[in-house]
Amino acid sequence: MLNSAKAFSSFSVNDLEKAKEFYQTRLGINVNQIEMGDGYGLLELDVTGGTKVMIYPKPNHTPATFTVLNFPVDDLEKTVDELTAKGVKFEHYDMEDIKTNEKGIVYGNGQGPDIAWFTDPAGNIISVLKNS
Repeated sequence: MLNSAKAFSSFSVNDLEKAKEFYQTRLGINVNQIEMGDGYGLLELDVTGGTKVMIYPKPNHTPATFTVLNFPVDDLEKTVDELTAKGVKFEHYDMEDIKTNEKGIVYGNGQGPDIAWFTDPAGNIISVLKNS
């Protein structure tokens, strides 16, 4: 029934302008601003592969407690270094099953992907992970 529908992901933010600046300037993603009328607008992230991600404003936004967007990359360390240089702050975890290094990277060692997490200005969790 839905196997021929072109699905897309979406999530909310509390400040559309801050989100646009972050995704466009810090992450280097093409961002389209879509005006819906009556002063209501959306952002559309144009990510590689033709996938679209919609970001919509929500005044009572609460960040998700899980990763909302994942970016597979060929060189995780280089990507983390480049994003850090652009002001992106990576999360650091010291839990039983998740321990990051000083850069914020978790090495899966066959138990999962090599991955690092950060948040956007609205607190949404995003990851960069090593392409498998």
